[in-house]
Amino acid sequence: MEITDTKLVSAKVGYYSNTGMSLIDIIQEEIKEWNNSELKKLMLTGQKYYLGDADILQRKRMAIGEGGQLQEVENLANNKLVHNFVRKLVDQKIGYLLSKPLSIQTENKTYQEILTGIFDKSFMKLLKNLGKDAINKGKAWIQVYYNEEGELRFKRLPSEEIIPLWKDTEHTKLDALIRVYEVEVYEGRKKKTIKKVEYWDTKQVLRYVENNGSLIPDVETPEGTGHFMIIDEEGNQQPYTWNKVPFIYFKYNDEEQPLIKFVKSLVDDYDRNKSDNSNNLEDLPNSIYVLKNYDGTNLGEFRKNMSLYRAVKVTDEGGVETLNLEMNVEAYKTHIEQDRKDIYEFGRGVDTQSERFGQAPSGIALKFLYNDLDMDCNIIETEFQASLEYLLWFVDQHLINTGQGDYTEESVEFIFNRDILINETDSITNCKNSMGIISDETIVANHPYVTDVREELDRIKQHREEATNAIYPPNFNTGGVGNEE
Repeated sequence: MEITDTKLVSAKVGYYSNTGMSLIDIIQEEIKEWNNSELKKLMLTGQKYYLGDADILQRKRMAIGEGGQLQEVENLANNKLVHNFVRKLVDQKIGYLLSKPLSIQTENKTYQEILTGIFDKSFMKLLKNLGKDAINKGKAWIQVYYNEEGELRFKRLPSEEIIPLWKDTEHTKLDALIRVYEVEVYEGRKKKTIKKVEYWDTKQVLRYVENNGSLIPDVETPEGTGHFMIIDEEGNQQPYTWNKVPFIYFKYNDEEQPLIKFVKSLVDDYDRNKSDNSNNLEDLPNSIYVLKNYDGTNLGEFRKNMSLYRAVKVTDEGGVETLNLEMNVEAYKTHIEQDRKDIYEFGRGVDTQSERFGQAPSGIALKFLYNDLDMDCNIIETEFQASLEYLLWFVDQHLINTGQGDYTEESVEFIFNRDILINETDSITNCKNSMGIISDETIVANHPYVTDVREELDRIKQHREEATNAIYPPNFNTGGVGNEE
């Protein structure tokens, strides 16, 4: 069935409504536009480079042939050295910002326990992977859904499958969403890949299958179903929808641009120059030969004789001379070092091979070294805070729908605990010097050896009580001689 009711269409899709296009036509137009977009290409490139599949792997060794045309040369070295700076930069940001558990704070203890159960270790792993997707692809996506047991769950989806239709130009509110993905199925004994398309808005979900370039209703699922189904006591299924589209985005930055956009040209240049240098070193023994009165038929025969016999026949006053190719080592070294510095500067990371790390830097020096990384993680945290707040709306609605209480007026704070590198000696000295000035709890929380503040405070209290009992036994009266009860 072809839907033509433009009242179901989002604001962006509504742009096409005056053209007389059906919803299916609009969906197909959006998919076509997305497949040709630079953003999708950047997403795929970012993921490719993270996995180590850089452009250098596709390079061929070329030379000018007959007629002045370039042609591939197969008898010279063609080393393809991949330096996976992208993976290191991405993992560095994730490890710095998302390696430690997320802290959730609210004054309502019951609500706190519920949220702790929902945002558990499994969710922390999901959040870490969302961070990786966001940096590699500009933004990451999860879908809110109910599993077969009726439990609220969050599913991570590939960003390149999602086509968001926004209500606003700031891309903060979803009006509708198109998902395009492929699945493998068997037809008889043959496996084939089919493309499926889903259209989600706040009223319904439409599901299609691509067939010869056209979209037809997916026969496996009823058209016009809700976001989820509720089964009543009699076993009847009733479709329901959220008041919002059940997909949450997690952005790397406000512009939704992936890391690869800022470092790809630098990484490619580094790979290319390192590979070229490796080729030159490998080809260096094959210097340029100057032949005089060579007693042979062609240059191929000469190279063969040199390789097999280390000798060549000449006539009369003939001979062989070599021209060595000089390599400008200093220029190469300077260029490659500058490339590395630029990659870490514009990728906003920390070069752990920097000479400054070998000098046991102080706390202030470490903060300076981590300044770019910290700045980038501040931006990521701001974006993720907004997304978690949006996700919390679905959690609160779920708690209301399941009779667990209305906590929509409760204030919730998500705290990202960063894995900050510190100078332990400086930190311990600062903690010691702060005694009597600030609370013991604050001092313990900032001590580098403490992982659980509350547990450590209990140990300190127990230690002090044991020390006191050692000096004054429990039955020893310290109130003075002759005191009456």
